Amino acid sequence: MQAEMVSGDLLEQKVDVIVNSWNRNIIPWWLLLPQGVSGAIKRQGGTGPFKEVAKYGAIPLGEARLTSSGQLNFDAIIHVAGINLFWFATEYSVKQSVVNAMSIVNEQGYKSVAFPLIGSGSGNRGVNWSLKLMVEALSSIESQAKVVFVQYGS
Repeated sequence: MQAEMVSGDLLEQKVDVIVNSWNRNIIPWWLLLPQGVSGAIKRQGGTGPFKEVAKYGAIPLGEARLTSSGQLNFDAIIHVAGINLFWFATEYSVKQSVVNAMSIVNEQGYKSVAFPLIGSGSGNRGVNWSLKLMVEALSSIESQAKVVFVQYGS
């Protein structure tokens, strides 16, 4: 399966569900300064999705959790533990985040999903590094859903 690559704002994509590259959910969400996708979700969609994801407790690296989209116009948000406790994305965390997010997409029957480039921001990795790993992970997944990778920018 292949993804469409676009430049823009994740929150402006016309998809059923978006992916939020989150942390391991060990530090309470309200102690973290909003950055990147999480910050945009919090500012535009409210704190509801973060209160929901907090109820899951610690999330193993690379795993995914589903929440409502708050005030955003999506069916849901899939939060992936894309960065480790040292604020770095690893090959494992990026690939497993894609695999586990797509598992939720398939299980829930979503027709479309938009991903940020996991690890390219707060995960302290570059765009090319993240994109390469995400494409590799996606190549082994079967799905009918449209997948969009969104590089932040205009």
